[in-house]
Amino acid sequence: MADFEQNGEIIKSDNLDGPRAWCHIMYGLHALSALSGILTSASIIGAFVFGWPSIIAVIINYVTRSNVRGSWLDTHWRWQLRSFWYAALWLLVAGLLAVTLIGIPAAILVIAITGLWVLYRVIRGWTALLGRNTMPVPPG
Repeated sequence: MADFEQNGEIIKSDNLDGPRAWCHIMYGLHALSALSGILTSASIIGAFVFGWPSIIAVIINYVTRSNVRGSWLDTHWRWQLRSFWYAALWLLVAGLLAVTLIGIPAAILVIAITGLWVLYRVIRGWTALLGRNTMPVPPG
């Protein structure tokens, strides 16, 4: 385990092994939701926002985020929450577009693009976590 410096203080990386395991679990739950959207009649974004695995991951995220505040893992917690809430927002936009007959093609396009974006976010985040890298999120 390599130590790292944070705010001028040396942090033992083994102090974050528990939260890092939780982060893997959350990425796995989000991936399970996205996979169910691919393998079933649900859309990726629909399964991601409304699927129990992702909802459980968001609950875990909110309950445990104080444990990682100020560490490099904090960026992963925020990355996952932003992924979930932006996906929910775009699903709402798609729903509003679908209300009109003219907006249905646009809604389908929004759902498809957001589904691909969700897959990208889960894969990129989990890959960065495996390499113990931070995520590019705005300061919290």
